[in-house]
Amino acid sequence: MKKCKITVLKRHFDEELAKEYGSKGLGKCPMHKEGETFFADYAKPEGFCDEAWKAIYQYVFALSHGSGVFYYGDWIEKPGTAICSCNDGLRPVIFKIERTEEEAVINYAPHCD
Repeated sequence: MKKCKITVLKRHFDEELAKEYGSKGLGKCPMHKEGETFFADYAKPEGFCDEAWKAIYQYVFALSHGSGVFYYGDWIEKPGTAICSCNDGLRPVIFKIERTEEEAVINYAPHCD
């Protein structure tokens, strides 16, 4: 299993929807910044938004386990890469996930008899 590099590409903010549905003072996501990077395999990286992790973890898992191209090759051209977003409809964050060549370190709990 390989580690994946997660890069924050963009933070969006839909002013029109936020004006109608959002709380006062809502702006771009405060959890992440453009250019920020994280490394992960099967577990959420420290400091990573819980909701964003729930939205992208299946791509991290698939890439770390060797998946190359998603959706019959008609989505992302570069093997070992996915472009995903969190599920916040008012202020989504866009992430690039890339499989690295670095092996993941797995610390399994000891077997108890």
